[in-house]
Amino acid sequence: MKYFRNALAILLTATLLAVALCACTGDKPPASASPDGSLETSNSEPIYGGEVTVGIGQDLEDSLDPHNMEAAGTREVLFNVFEGLVKPTSDGNLIPAVASDYSIENNGATFVFTLRDNVLFHNGAVVTVGDVVYSLERCMGKDRSEPLVSAFAAVKSVEATNDKTVVVNLNSPNPEFLADLTVAIIPQDYDSATPVGTGPFRFASHTPLESVVLEKFDGYWGTPAYLDKVTFQIIGNADTIAMSLESGAMDICPHITTTQSAGLSDDFYVLEGTMNLVQAVYLNNAVAPLDRLEVRQALSHAIDRDAIMLVTGDGRGTAIGSSMYPAFQKYFMPELSDYYDYNPETAKQMLADAGYPDGFDLTITVPDYTQHIETAQVVAEQFKAIGVNVTIQQVDMNTWLEDVYQNRNYEATIIGFDAKTLTARAMLERFSSTASADSINISNFSNDEYDETLAAAMSATDEETQVALYKRCEEILTEQAANLYIQDLCDLVAIRGNLSGYTYYPLYAIDMSKVYYTG
Repeated sequence: MKYFRNALAILLTATLLAVALCACTGDKPPASASPDGSLETSNSEPIYGGEVTVGIGQDLEDSLDPHNMEAAGTREVLFNVFEGLVKPTSDGNLIPAVASDYSIENNGATFVFTLRDNVLFHNGAVVTVGDVVYSLERCMGKDRSEPLVSAFAAVKSVEATNDKTVVVNLNSPNPEFLADLTVAIIPQDYDSATPVGTGPFRFASHTPLESVVLEKFDGYWGTPAYLDKVTFQIIGNADTIAMSLESGAMDICPHITTTQSAGLSDDFYVLEGTMNLVQAVYLNNAVAPLDRLEVRQALSHAIDRDAIMLVTGDGRGTAIGSSMYPAFQKYFMPELSDYYDYNPETAKQMLADAGYPDGFDLTITVPDYTQHIETAQVVAEQFKAIGVNVTIQQVDMNTWLEDVYQNRNYEATIIGFDAKTLTARAMLERFSSTASADSINISNFSNDEYDETLAAAMSATDEETQVALYKRCEEILTEQAANLYIQDLCDLVAIRGNLSGYTYYPLYAIDMSKVYYTG
């Protein structure tokens, strides 16, 4: 049986994604949602040309190689450079990109792609089926002991049946695998030191700890970008954000705090959306006393989400109780945020019953990110009330990636995990006891029922069954207090008044192709 694009709404797990948007514009003209999901000031007329500077909080920390990217901050910048056979839209759908068309066959075990004519890489070369096969086999880990991209462990073969057609065969049916085919298509002679993709912007330069520069790619196959040049300026000190915006050194700054937004002049307006991530106190379940279920559950009763959201977002944000954020509408379970009520007395009694009547010492390792640091400070005070003495260890992102993410050398950490692809699996597979290095289980969580349920969900071809199984995975994470789930953070973006078109996505992405100057 063959499934074409117009039938995918039943099969794909991510098509019901939505991003809740509103705008805080002060005295600026009222904002309204445009058909593509962006927010634009009224009566704005797009102008082609010009350049802007965008402030980002971290350097491209992990890799310029699109198949090795882990840090969300890296992926949101390079979203402008790389594309896959399909790509996500701002409303959570998947549309053809390097491919002009596709079909899903054999109940989701076979994916057939027809390449778009004359798609150019940024080096001027035309994309061929050889490039596509190379890119996908690279993700499979060809000539390696394990896949470079964990989801590609499900791929049995990739073959070019002619000079326009590529067929991907899976080991078993999995219609939602289409979302994993957003992985970047790169040239066969790819050199990750100089990123080359097919996106609307080409990579121009990277000065470590200073900036990343992208330039408009005139040979882009799709709708061209408005801007000629975008400089992502790395902000060394969060306290300088408002000054940099007001001085003209920056034009756009995503992920600002409510305090920073309140200090902006009328030269800027502020958009409000969500970060589409799961912020939590992630616990190393293999380290005592966090290896005790009773201890983790006690800590869950010590968390006051409302107090945390008041500090990090002036009350904005959405409380969550498991590893799923609200944009995944049909999977999100808001009721799990109430599974553990805030009750310090209950928490203290549970610790005493577990053999810790006087509490214990706990180190929380936090990367240099304002909202996570602020969260750690509130959590430390809340834990103090039940006798848990917290030391906050603040580290740069490179250190966090190595010590916490890769080596799991930590006790607790506060971070936000997002979905790399538009699938529930992308949020939940990292807690499998067999999770590979590319989808790392930093919590060292291990539960037989979870593993079995996740495997069943990933292989399910019936949507209703799959949704129910993924929801059960979420319940297990909550019941086992695998981590202390907090919120999907509010995302405020400061934008200079003569710019428009900024668009929120249900994934981490700063899409600069839609941003333009107004008349």
